[in-house]
Amino acid sequence: MTLETFNPATGESVKIFPTWGQAELEAALSQVAAATPDWQATCYVDRSALMRKAAAQLRAEADRYASIITLEMGKLKKEALGEVEKCASVCDYYADNAEQFLTDEVIESDAQRSLVVYQPMGTVLAVMPWNFPFWQVFRFAAPGLMAGNTGVLKHASNVPQCALAIEEVFHKAGFPAGVFRSLMIGAPQVQGVIEDSRIHAVTLTGSEPAGRKVAAIAGANLKKSLLELGGSDAFIVLHDADLELAATQGVVSRFLNAGQSCIAAKRFIIVDAVAEDFLALFKERIEALVPGDPNDEATSLAPMARDDLRDELHHQVVDSIAAGAVVVSGCEPVAAPGSFYQPSIIDQVAPGMRAYDEELFGPVAIVIRAKDEEDALSIANSSRFGLGGSIWTKDRQRGEALARRLQAGASFVNGMVKSDPRLPFGGIKASGYGRELSLLGIKEFVNAKTIWIG
Repeated sequence: MTLETFNPATGESVKIFPTWGQAELEAALSQVAAATPDWQATCYVDRSALMRKAAAQLRAEADRYASIITLEMGKLKKEALGEVEKCASVCDYYADNAEQFLTDEVIESDAQRSLVVYQPMGTVLAVMPWNFPFWQVFRFAAPGLMAGNTGVLKHASNVPQCALAIEEVFHKAGFPAGVFRSLMIGAPQVQGVIEDSRIHAVTLTGSEPAGRKVAAIAGANLKKSLLELGGSDAFIVLHDADLELAATQGVVSRFLNAGQSCIAAKRFIIVDAVAEDFLALFKERIEALVPGDPNDEATSLAPMARDDLRDELHHQVVDSIAAGAVVVSGCEPVAAPGSFYQPSIIDQVAPGMRAYDEELFGPVAIVIRAKDEEDALSIANSSRFGLGGSIWTKDRQRGEALARRLQAGASFVNGMVKSDPRLPFGGIKASGYGRELSLLGIKEFVNAKTIWIG
């Protein structure tokens, strides 16, 4: 088995890496296990200094790291640069806040003194996807390493150079050898790593089927797991919304990263009173998107990451159209080299169609008509997913009230769903469990230990 870099913009194979055998994997896990006790014993001041150096390293070579992202998964270069900067920001955030977040908490009880202390669990395995190949790793690594854990990464098979570059960041920043390692292994080897006694917890960002498998293995081995899975985020436009703003932000939310984001707006649930007006504005903006070379500043729509992903998306679209969905724009692969798909809209999407029931992971927006805001909320909550969602209305009080009732890990009013180091991130239902980022994120993989002194 090999790990291979394909250029999604051209379809060309760039580089092939052999996967590790058992001897190489054992050497890496042994190195991490040996490094773990000393890293756990380091103070926050020392960890913070190294984490700030990691942020500086990301910024110093941002262009090179962004170029690797663009090469391997096709992200627009300008978006890739933003991703690298976001990784640097999360390193800075936890360098600044980890000690405060994990400070001892004194609690009154029947003891002379009782308190809760937060101690590292050990080594966390991260199984990560390709769509934000740096950010999703740093989202786990920055809080995890600052908490005193060590980390090992099993990255997606189509971004091996990203995996190696991330390990390089920590190496160049001066982290001790073995505190963070990228494992050059294939999917069949993941189970053995989870079962290894030197691994203490696992975090996965990826598909629902992958999450179910990893959670089952972790559960069978009594190991903590965190899952951030798929989403079918609702984008609810009410009768009093600023339609220009909603249409403009809707295009960004749906087509950023070629629509390959768990928290992209996927279901545009529009109340009947403004549906036609919104759709006209939305269509105009979508048809202005320009597919092309992701390194070109003029390009506004990237290729999808792989041909098989584009083909599956097209099957979902074709099947939904056959079931009665209406084509508004696009809905065909781009007739050119690379994994491009036309920016697309399908309207009149209804239950029973694949576009209604499944996550569409690519540049296709689906429109669902709602009678009123209560109907819109009911449609939004009918999904088995529950990652994020947004509500668009000029009445902020109404928006907040509906946001509280939206079944999701994050509800945004008059803004696109996004992740922010300062705010907890994660989903409910089939979108997973646990929280990353903020205070909650760093506490996912620590032992909250009670100490009682009589």
